[in-house]
Amino acid sequence: MFTFESTEQVEKLTTIIGQQRARSVMNFGLHVNKPGYNMYVSGIEGTGKTAFVNSVVNSFSDREAELYDWCYVNNFEDEYKPKVLKLPVGVGKKLQKSMESLVNDLKVDIPNRFKEDSQQKNRISIINKYKEKVEKVYKETGEIAAESGFILKQNGSTVLTIPMGEDGQPISEEAYKALDEKQLKHIEQSSAQLQEIIREATKSIIQFEQELKKLLADFDHKTALMAIDYHIDELKKIYKDCPDVIHYLKAVREDLVTNFHAFLPHEPKKEEEHLGILFKDEQQAFKKYTVNLLVDNSETSGMPVITADNPTFYNLIGKVEYENRMGLMSTDFTKIKPGYLHEANGGYIIIQAKDIFSKTQAWSGLKRALLIHKLQIENLGEHASMIATASVNPDPIPLDVKVIIIGNMSIYQILYNGDEDFRKLFKIRVDFDTEMKYNQDNITGLISFIHTQCKMNGLRHFDPSAVAKIIEYSSRIVGHQNKLSTRFNLQAEILYEADAWADMMGDDIVSAKHIEKAINEKRYRSNLYEEKIQASIDEGSILIDTEGEKIGQVNGLAVYDLGQYRFGKPSRITATTFMGKKGFVNIERESQMSGNTHNKGVYILGGYLGQKFAQKYPLVLTAHIAFEQSYGGVDGDSASSTELYAILSSLAEVPIDQGLAVTGSVNQNGEIQPIGGVNEKIEGFYNVCKNKGLTGKQGVLIPHQNVKNLMLNDELIQAVRDGQFHIYKVQTIEEGIEILTGIPAGQPNEHGDYDKETVYGKVAEKLRMFMELAKEQEK
Repeated sequence: MFTFESTEQVEKLTTIIGQQRARSVMNFGLHVNKPGYNMYVSGIEGTGKTAFVNSVVNSFSDREAELYDWCYVNNFEDEYKPKVLKLPVGVGKKLQKSMESLVNDLKVDIPNRFKEDSQQKNRISIINKYKEKVEKVYKETGEIAAESGFILKQNGSTVLTIPMGEDGQPISEEAYKALDEKQLKHIEQSSAQLQEIIREATKSIIQFEQELKKLLADFDHKTALMAIDYHIDELKKIYKDCPDVIHYLKAVREDLVTNFHAFLPHEPKKEEEHLGILFKDEQQAFKKYTVNLLVDNSETSGMPVITADNPTFYNLIGKVEYENRMGLMSTDFTKIKPGYLHEANGGYIIIQAKDIFSKTQAWSGLKRALLIHKLQIENLGEHASMIATASVNPDPIPLDVKVIIIGNMSIYQILYNGDEDFRKLFKIRVDFDTEMKYNQDNITGLISFIHTQCKMNGLRHFDPSAVAKIIEYSSRIVGHQNKLSTRFNLQAEILYEADAWADMMGDDIVSAKHIEKAINEKRYRSNLYEEKIQASIDEGSILIDTEGEKIGQVNGLAVYDLGQYRFGKPSRITATTFMGKKGFVNIERESQMSGNTHNKGVYILGGYLGQKFAQKYPLVLTAHIAFEQSYGGVDGDSASSTELYAILSSLAEVPIDQGLAVTGSVNQNGEIQPIGGVNEKIEGFYNVCKNKGLTGKQGVLIPHQNVKNLMLNDELIQAVRDGQFHIYKVQTIEEGIEILTGIPAGQPNEHGDYDKETVYGKVAEKLRMFMELAKEQEK
């Protein structure tokens, strides 16, 4: 069958196996670039949805995309409303470095400009001119004071007028006291006049100081401007094709001109020393000139594809971080951080449904961003915070992204029926199948899958016998001879475990025995409950007959689903019939242990019996049906044919072979319908018969449609080949009752009557008797 000696010789897997429908829909969804055409990828776990989506999206994303770099910069008019810059790809990182260089250059150039000899001389010249004017005022005022007989003395911010003696020196205290009243009055009058002159002189000096400050400020402004304009003009040349950057550089220039003193060395003030924690960052004054490069697409090839591993609200939408400064939570534009949606803008974002719907406000945040086509960063808890915060409200960023959510059908149905926004936003559903056709292409793909798993995970390679067993196991998973399973995680588990068993057995290559060992051991780890039930059957605690004949008693077959493990076991179904008008009494339903589907199956039995036997007279029948020793509830209609066989046996008083078990639903026309879990059911009854002893007459009746689903274990197949166990395919109730009783079911003659020696003849006779007895009682 295979041309290779081991999977080492086969090609690696380059594409997803099967899923043609999903691939077609996915391809269409990726090509539709319109609002609302986001995608929901639906399917059960383990079918390779995530790997498939990543493979298809990554191959599709190779196309050229219209991407941008996104930066946040300081708003010099309102620092709490940062500005966003939309820049060509690569310009964001370049601008960030340019602004860093600008600040570093100005830290050197502005102080150096002030230290230049020419600038120092010009500054000293301005100051000297001021000093000359002040000295002239002082000289003129002093001369006037001397003429008036006074000496001027500076005392802090005031000027004292001291009377002068004949020797030209300040008059002594004794001499002053010796002056007469007239002389004292003259001194006072002269002093008052002189004070007025001094006040006018002081005003002139203050005016000179104001002029000096203005001249020095203009001089310093022009000095700094020479350094600032040189660098700003150079940047404008570099970014001449970026209007947003030019506008930003103009705002930077205006702020630099106003705050150039920050670039000059200065000694810290005493209050700054005391509050050193607030002023410890020497770069704080220059932070406003930095560029917060939020999204850098300089190294992005094609459209970005982002997998949101932890899609919390902040991880999706972005956030503003805070820092604690002396008990005050503060922030600025440099602490704005991007989310997954920023990184995926212009491309695709892949999110697991179970992740986003388990995170508070994440789904609401995603919906809002998709509905308004913008990313508005906000902090959810800032309004409810008990701590004072200085918040920022950054400009929103336009959003152009295709969202792909991966989940199951249950989540999709809940969202589709309960969230109207979901219907608007996710118009494409990509359904993943659990099975694929059993053909050469898919078999080749499965073999390549085995090869790839070996390479990726360091497994031993598999020989052809092992590969054949894996293919058989794949069909067993899906329960179909003409299908293969796409639940590759289950198949990968067997690959890993078979490799481990090969290692434990000391083999260099994995063969069929290792696959069988892995499957059997995997079953052993999960089948404790199955073994407990089997032990109860073996010891007679659970009553199951596999030999002999009984009236109104049939072995039904049920599947126990424990999640990771499913198995089948027989269940005794009994029916009793007697005269009455209650019809069919489902004991499970009366005990509230029956599901809706099982109830429906029981109701169908009345339709079949009525059609067959109540064409000439009414049914006067009460039939009680029970699953014996059933304590956990019953659902499904796969036992409806079994229940009907039990009723027919009871009515006809014909025994049923207890070596046979039955599964299959039935419709009102008596046609047997297919059921699920056929392999588990057959194997379950076989194990019971084997433990009690195979007689060569035991077997199972199954719907004929389920023959294609038979993927039985090797032991059971061999038992069938050896005639120790039998599988009967049945199309109608008539066929089934003949196999179970060994008596013909019977066909109605032209009058609608059955031969009395047939099963149906006996049933008709019993029902006629019930009817006649009922009439007599009414009389």
